[in-house]
Amino acid sequence: MQNHTNNNANNSVLELQTQLRQKKISAVELAQYYLDNISRSNLNAFIDVNAEATLNQAKQADILLQNMDNHQKMPLLGIPIAHKDVFVTKEWKSTAGSKMLENYYSPFNACVVEKLANSGMVCLGKTNMDEFAMGSSNENSAYGAVSNPWNNDYVSGGSSGGSAAAVAANLAPAATGTDTGGSIRQPASFCGISGIKPTYGSVSRYGMIAYASSLDQAGVMAKTAYDCALILQAMVTKDANDSTSIQHPKPEFLAKLNSNWQDGNDNQQPLKGLKIGLPKEFIGDIDSDVQNSINQSIQDLTKLGASVIDISLPRTKLSIPAYYVIAAAQASSNLSRFDGVRYGFRAENYSSLSDMYKKSRSLGFGEEVKKRIMVGAYVLSQGYYDAYYLKAQKIRRLIAMDFLEAFKQCDIILGPVAPTPAWQKGTYSKNPAHMYLADIFTLSASLAGLPCMSVPCGFKVQNNFKLPIGLQLIAPHFAESDILQIANVYQKNTDWL
Repeated sequence: MQNHTNNNANNSVLELQTQLRQKKISAVELAQYYLDNISRSNLNAFIDVNAEATLNQAKQADILLQNMDNHQKMPLLGIPIAHKDVFVTKEWKSTAGSKMLENYYSPFNACVVEKLANSGMVCLGKTNMDEFAMGSSNENSAYGAVSNPWNNDYVSGGSSGGSAAAVAANLAPAATGTDTGGSIRQPASFCGISGIKPTYGSVSRYGMIAYASSLDQAGVMAKTAYDCALILQAMVTKDANDSTSIQHPKPEFLAKLNSNWQDGNDNQQPLKGLKIGLPKEFIGDIDSDVQNSINQSIQDLTKLGASVIDISLPRTKLSIPAYYVIAAAQASSNLSRFDGVRYGFRAENYSSLSDMYKKSRSLGFGEEVKKRIMVGAYVLSQGYYDAYYLKAQKIRRLIAMDFLEAFKQCDIILGPVAPTPAWQKGTYSKNPAHMYLADIFTLSASLAGLPCMSVPCGFKVQNNFKLPIGLQLIAPHFAESDILQIANVYQKNTDWL
């Protein structure tokens, strides 16, 4: 078959799906096209690539593609995808961006990896990330920082920065990510793509290397809301191997995606009747270009029939201290398993078992990870548990109640993803607390376990280049279909894809 993929730069998953069905390209040609792009890239978006394993999967997809019935049964058949290196895989390294796991191969696949493979998707490799998902810039990776495709001197966002950069730079049509406090939404915003974090518990965490177990959630990043819906549909599941996995009716994201809000028949205003809440805490002290982009997106959504009302999420500022206490405490517990005994990095020279533990963890973990482990151990220690961890959990509950009250007034909450676009590498290396503050608009929804999404909505023009800006949509629990529907309508009626 003639290779047409060179004419398919930046195609969406939906467009690639059509080309595969029409036999304009084969799965092998498509996989090879992206593997070639990865090999030429200087973004450092991937930690591990195994071309042989990728092409073997593509060959199996081509065999199945010969049967037209499989096109209907397996809509993702033959579509390439990259996996964040926090998901364990049998044929690719599973490092979590850490020296501690630099040569680790898992004996099994994560549930997310397995489900997408069973859906016919072809794995392109494992994407770079902040070590153990701890960071907002992808500068904490043991394998080097990921560069932003829009300007290589700028960060890609974190912790799923490799996945975001891969999609934005056409190294993959889609990628998995995880979001603990904004790690899908923020890099999606910084790289100018779409990314969704579903309701906590809706996607299995089995085989996802844990950071903060009560917050970690798998999601997907792609060019469009439609692509995200298509892939998320295959990821949502009840999994007996994950005790936090929730039994919930199988959603039909695609069925609702192209309909008008509340099944209205006004095609000029497809979002007529939609009430959007704008928290007063989400506006004001932010970059002027971010504010202008949010204002323009509000105007666009209003023209499509939505109404915007002012609401309040009064405990937004408390989300930062609450998150960094809870997440650090859970990280200190989860990462205690990495001690150099059974697997992972082990120091070479030690005098005793205790010395081996100390040296293995000191040399195997990066500075940011060690810092959070120490904070977590402190807040869980005797005499401080009630003062810090328990109090943070109480604040978390109050933040969740703020959202419940807000959703009595509106259907969806809108705001920026981050106060600024991407920043230059090294900007916060000496003062990471400033980087923590950049999570102010994403942390509260994570603490509440809500579904939320980032979609492109503007640019900051700086000298001779542009930096993307993302719009955040937050919905009640299990209302992913609402977010995806609104994002799809917005993208179909604007230039923001």
